[in-house]
Amino acid sequence: MRRASGYAPAMSESKAMILGAAGTRLTADEKALYRDERPWGFILFARNISEEGQVRDLIAAMRDSVGRPDAPVFVDQEGGRVQRLRPPLAPNYPHAAALGALYAQDPAAGLRAAWLMSRLHAFDLARLGFSADCLPVLDVPVPGAHDVIGNRAYGQDPQAVAALGRAAAEGLMAGGILPVMKHVPGHGRAGADSHLLLPRVDASLEELRARDFVPFKALAGLPMAMTAHVVYAALDPDNPSTTSARVIEQIIRGEIGFDGLLMSDDVSMKALSGDFGTRAQAILAAGCDLILHCNGVMDEMRAVAQRTPELAGRAAARAERALAARHVADRTEETAARAEFDRFFQAVA
Repeated sequence: MRRASGYAPAMSESKAMILGAAGTRLTADEKALYRDERPWGFILFARNISEEGQVRDLIAAMRDSVGRPDAPVFVDQEGGRVQRLRPPLAPNYPHAAALGALYAQDPAAGLRAAWLMSRLHAFDLARLGFSADCLPVLDVPVPGAHDVIGNRAYGQDPQAVAALGRAAAEGLMAGGILPVMKHVPGHGRAGADSHLLLPRVDASLEELRARDFVPFKALAGLPMAMTAHVVYAALDPDNPSTTSARVIEQIIRGEIGFDGLLMSDDVSMKALSGDFGTRAQAILAAGCDLILHCNGVMDEMRAVAQRTPELAGRAAARAERALAARHVADRTEETAARAEFDRFFQAVA
């Protein structure tokens, strides 16, 4: 397939970070920070989104601030409770567990619904200028785990999660939107919300291999992935995976076999410790290619930027390869796709 028109490789002068913004329009300080520090990409949240023209203008302003019309812009558009675009910009889509329940009843229907929902996400996102969706969620929950993942997961069967995750990723890519699988090597067992606390998982390596790693290994060829801020005692009892060279080198890159672009989960989450410069340095030293900072707090972004080098070497090559995986959308007709999807799930108005 052809690469999307105008979508060039990552520029070598970009820094190895993805940044957010505080509101629906860029402030003078944000424009200056982006211009001077040159983030590789950007991410939007619900606070940044009001109406169609505003979103397009904000994305254009972000790209203009770094002088790169190709600068990738990310969003978390899963469906269910994690959905940054809401009506009228996008329908309210069902959560992943609903797709999993359909798959359990009728695997072919579940896979088709997963593909269609992602293809519809791609329609919603592409018309606004987004490049990538932080989906699929490949975490496999276990009984008693914290519900921070919960119904965001396709289910508790790792093979089903892998199959549905693949369908979701393919639906996004069919619509010209890049997928980001998360949260590698698995957040499903966590007993705490990593936005607030550092979870610790005490499962054995054999248990992790049999369950948690399975979907990520099956989809290791996807272009991008996001880490989990979780300590796995059997892998590295002292560091969460995001800042663990052992987990990234031996498990994510080695055993799972992922050689795509690896970004951290949000560096501002309370699971991580230390000041923001220390966090940024630890993330890159461990082997992540990119630092993700989401909340748009200016002092935090400045601290991250001060300790973040240019995207270079293998990380730059992975970034270029990831962007090159974005193709022109297929010829799926949107109205027909929505009608077909609604036969599986009636989108909630």
